[in-house]
Order: sequence, then C-alpha cells, then structure tokens
Amino acid sequence: MSWATGYRVVMAAMVAVWACTDPTDVPVSELTAPEVEKTVVDTGQERCFNALVEIPCPTSGAPFFGQDAQHDGAFPAYSRNGDGTVTDLNTNLMWTQTTDLDGNGAINASDKLTYSQAMGYAATLSVGGYTDWRVPTIKELYSLMDFRGEDISGPMELASGDLRPFLNDDVFGFGYGDTSVGERLIDAQFATSTLYTSTTMGGNTTMFGVNFADGRIKGYPAGATPMDPNGKSYYVLFVRGEAGYGENELVDHGDGTVTDQGSGLMWSRDDSGTGMTWGDALAWVQEKNAQGFLGHQDWRLPNAKELQGLVDYARSPDATGSAALDPLFGITEMVNEAGQVDFPAFWTSTTHANNSATPGGYAAYICFGRAMGYMNGQWIDVHGAGAQRSDPKTGDAAQWPTGHGPQGDAIRIENFVRLVRDGG
Repeated sequence: MSWATGYRVVMAAMVAVWACTDPTDVPVSELTAPEVEKTVVDTGQERCFNALVEIPCPTSGAPFFGQDAQHDGAFPAYSRNGDGTVTDLNTNLMWTQTTDLDGNGAINASDKLTYSQAMGYAATLSVGGYTDWRVPTIKELYSLMDFRGEDISGPMELASGDLRPFLNDDVFGFGYGDTSVGERLIDAQFATSTLYTSTTMGGNTTMFGVNFADGRIKGYPAGATPMDPNGKSYYVLFVRGEAGYGENELVDHGDGTVTDQGSGLMWSRDDSGTGMTWGDALAWVQEKNAQGFLGHQDWRLPNAKELQGLVDYARSPDATGSAALDPLFGITEMVNEAGQVDFPAFWTSTTHANNSATPGGYAAYICFGRAMGYMNGQWIDVHGAGAQRSDPKTGDAAQWPTGHGPQGDAIRIENFVRLVRDGG
C-alpha cells in the first residue's frame, strides 16, 4: 500500500467514526436526500499482476507498469450508521446495509426479488426512518464494486476456501447463490433500475445488474423468460440520495481532449484505433506519455470504475446506431462475430482476479458495443452495450471459436484503449 493510499484509509476511518450518527433522531418529515458527490470511487485493487500471476509492482518503463494498483484514487470508505444503513463517504450515497429482506439472519433465495418486485418494494421501505429509498442505477451500484474480490466462476471445487466477493462484506450483508435450492454459488446478481435500450438473448427485456460474486456487469432478464416464467430474481441493495451520480458533464477542449466535469477526469477524444493485448495496452500508454501526447505525460489506462463511468446507458448500437458513448468522443467501428457493424470493447487497467493457479490471467474490459456470445448455434448480443466482462490478457482468440462460459462470451484478447488522466 502506498503512503497516499494509507493516508486516505486512516483519514476515512477517522471520518467514519465522526460520521456514525443516528439519523432516526431526526423526524422523518425533516429528512432530505443527501447531496451526492460524483467522485469515482477507487476499485480498491492493491496487488499487481503480469499476464498470469501476482508480481511486485513494476517500475516506470518496465513491462506491466501503470496498472490499477499503481494509481491511488478515492479509496472506498463507509460509515455504518447503526440503524441498518451505510453511508458511502466518497459519494455521500446512503445504502441499506443488508440484502436480508426477510430479517431471518440468513441471506438466501428467499431474499431475492424480480425486477418489478424490487421497483415496488422500494416504496415500502422505511429503514433508518427514511422513506425515499429506491433501486440504484447501474452507475450507483457499481460504485460499490471492490476489485479486491476474486472471481469464483468455474468448477465448484474452485469455489472452496476463503471466498472474497467484489463487495465489502465487512460493511454490507452479502450472500452467494443459494445452493440449497439449486442455485449456483455464483448466482449473486444484484438488481438495478437501469434498463438496456435494446434487448439481449434474442429478445429479452434486459436490466443491467452487478454480480458481486464474479465481478461483472451483465444484462439480465427484467421480465418473464421461458426459464423463469415469473421473472428472474435478484438480491437488492436500496439507495437514497440526490439523483445524478455518474452522469457525465463533458467539455470538448478542441485539442483532442474531453473533460468530464462531473468526475474531474480528462479523456483522449479518440481511441487507439486498433486492438492490443493487455500488456501491450499498458506499454502503449507509456509510449504516449514519452511522446507528450496531446500535451500531457501523465496519461494512464483507466481502471474499471473510471471507464464504466464513461458509458452512456441511453445509447446502444440497436437503439441509436452508435456506441454506448457520448458522440463528443470518436470511436473506431468494427465488425463483430455476427458480421454486424459494431463498436469495440476497451481494456481497463484492472486485473479481474480469480482463485485459480493463475489468478492474474484476466483483465476487466468495458463493452461500448454489443456484448456478444455464442448461443443456440449463433452469435447474439447476450449482455448488452455497457457490460463489464473480462478477457485473457494474452493468447490466441481462435482457441475460443464459440466463446467461453454459459453464455458463450466472445473472447477477443486484443481490445482497444482510451487514455485518461486526472483533470486537476
């Protein structure tokens, strides 16, 4: 841990102690939604990796320099308020502390709600004396993502031992999938209020959700399907606070850079124009800094939460004929696995760690075009533009001609790059 990170942890702990007040002392009629900060909360990732395993964090100029753990952001910090609520000290959003909706002390399938049930359930809540709870947007919920977690995808025997979800379970009540009723351990998908502007799986109305067991954003059914005629059900953490977290406030400087005044980040207007492996992406950023690209020498590969914050969930290839990205930005067109004109996925600096013998073999990427998968003998959009999945950091994509995993996720390996720096 760097000095700067350690300092933020100590300060956050001091603030958390100061902030542990009891909001039930205030009459409900006087409670107002807290003003929300648009701070991009750090991923929490503190370990460095090469293309396969953990390594000492590299120095400038060395391979794999510039990855997530080497940039200190706003370290995750929370206040447990003692009334069933948690305040995020970076965003000022307030959350329900647990997904144990029936209050029996166990988090399992009986605590899950369908999308429509979750939207209605929020209106019935009065946790902490507040009555303005709502289902979070995808950007609000993803602000809680903690990449100190490890993906448990794969054979069940890999899911033994000390499990580490992608949510701080010292703060929030968390449960994996309920194997006693036939769920997989990985079935810890959480609902949001964000619907996809297109459909997935060949026509499903789709909600973007976060899986805190495997560390991904995917599009999930928001209504009935042949497999779930009553609708698929999800865990839910409810939120309150001023709306607008994660909304972009973009300014084009006319010099090839765009600043998001909401997050304070500056971005390159155009992308790399070609795909590359994860290690090559990190090296490419170092090359651009050596060149003083666009007048700056402190560009970096964005971490998963920074890059996800750039997604425009009101846009998609099918709905708007564009990437899920504000048109102020340039983005390279490509032809996807189904032969459609589409838009690429982009690497993040964040390793998508797992609990296998090669824990650093995958890195997280964000889909700004369709999130393709091979199902029922064809390539289709299985998870939606705006999904966050992971790819091998190196290798030959031809080894996965029909994708990988239950939904046949497309494996590309050579993803695109968009540069970011602190706007200051």
